[in-house]
Amino acid sequence: MLNHDWIASHIPHQGSMCLLQSVLQWSEQRIVCDATSHSAPEHPLRAQGRLGAVMGVEYAGQAMAVHGALLAPEATAVSQGYLASVRGLVLYVDRLDNLTGLIRVSAERLSGDARLVLYRFELEHDSVCLMAGRASVVLDGQAV
Repeated sequence: MLNHDWIASHIPHQGSMCLLQSVLQWSEQRIVCDATSHSAPEHPLRAQGRLGAVMGVEYAGQAMAVHGALLAPEATAVSQGYLASVRGLVLYVDRLDNLTGLIRVSAERLSGDARLVLYRFELEHDSVCLMAGRASVVLDGQAV
């Protein structure tokens, strides 16, 4: 299991913006992480005292970034990725901050190449789907 410190050292998100707690499992096609930061009163994405469910897209994006870091050859610097689009987003709850315990974040790589990757993602709490969708990630966006 890869912990929060490992995650923070491999993605650009630092401090309270590094939202994931650990990597539970991963393969070439899929990653599963967990998070507890959604209930933190000082969460950087809270607005008007609450964390809207749509902020789960950031959790999914960070899981995709961790997946990219895990797949990158050790000697290669990880290219920075940018969410280019989110499609088919379905929210089953209106907020995340009122949930206790872990949120499970999963992302599955559907297709991609060295420049663009398509993922399907889900957030779950107690085996109940909170949100699901697809995201396109542009890799090495500075070279575009």
